Amino acid sequence: MTVDDLRIIVGASSQHSPGWIRTQQTDLDLTRRDDWANRFKPASVSRILAEHVWEHLSPDEARVAARVCFEFLAPGGFLRCAVPDGCFPNEDYQRIVQVGGPGPSDHPAASHRVVYDYRTLVQVFVRAGLDVRLLEWWDEHGKFHAEPWDERDGFVYRSLRFDHRNQNGSLIFTSLMLDAVKP
Repeated sequence: MTVDDLRIIVGASSQHSPGWIRTQQTDLDLTRRDDWANRFKPASVSRILAEHVWEHLSPDEARVAARVCFEFLAPGGFLRCAVPDGCFPNEDYQRIVQVGGPGPSDHPAASHRVVYDYRTLVQVFVRAGLDVRLLEWWDEHGKFHAEPWDERDGFVYRSLRFDHRNQNGSLIFTSLMLDAVKP
């Protein structure tokens, strides 16, 4: 694998994408620079994919993780981040993604620590020195926005195009999604 195609999925769970290195928190913690330094050289990673990971970090951990990713991304490389969208105007969705989540402690949302909107998530990455391009998001007026994005640069299932729940023009589950690019 060359530097140009070093692609990492953080918090991969069962997600598989050809050509991507799958990691879990136990072997690559977003907030632990030493975990990254033991596996990768600074400025060597072309793509990082974090689908529904950032909401499990505290605000302080999110800022640390963004700085760590900045260090290990190559110039022009980027982190594709998708999280639950705090502006999605759907009460059922908001109940499911809320901090602490619904139901039992083994529910995936039980460890949600933050629900971001497009403004608050962008700031996490801008403060780390990354340039941000929003891909999919709801605004404060309940309007959904989507920009073209290539799934080969990081496949996000919970998105307008790929989530099976979004059918016949109805948006049932989308993510706030962005690319945070290292200049």
